[in-house]
Amino acid sequence: MTTLTDPAPGYARYGWLSRAEDWLDSKGKGAWIAVMVLGFVFFWPVGLATLFYMIWSKRMFTSSCSRRHARHRHGFGHRSMGRCGMGPMASTGNSAFDAYKEETLRRLEQEQGDFEAFLERLREAKDKAEFDQFMDDRARRAATAADAAEDDALRDSDDRRDDRPAGL
Repeated sequence: MTTLTDPAPGYARYGWLSRAEDWLDSKGKGAWIAVMVLGFVFFWPVGLATLFYMIWSKRMFTSSCSRRHARHRHGFGHRSMGRCGMGPMASTGNSAFDAYKEETLRRLEQEQGDFEAFLERLREAKDKAEFDQFMDDRARRAATAADAAEDDALRDSDDRRDDRPAGL
């Protein structure tokens, strides 16, 4: 028996291909594409096999984060969650920081809601001002048209008076 403990229990039972796959997953899709291109450059069947494997395992079209998370949850991996594992609501293990983070996120959500309400009121005020201006312009045009019609009516009545005989 040794005093050295295995940092990743269960990890040693996987071969070098599994370790290489985990390493490439940790580097992201770009590493997979680089391996594929290098495979085509040095020995085309390796590149073709890598391409087929990427398509078959759906690494070509989706992120491999969920696969890493599943391995991490089941004890197959030794790394932390990586770039895509720590979401904003995941616990860090530090209760003081988690409380601060939760309060900050709650405050930011409240500020976002207040800002969106402010923008809505601003849009409504702008719409109301534009509508009021439209109604004022419409009333002004209607008043101008009514004045013009009244002036025409007065001129017509004046013209009729001038057309009557003098004795009548």
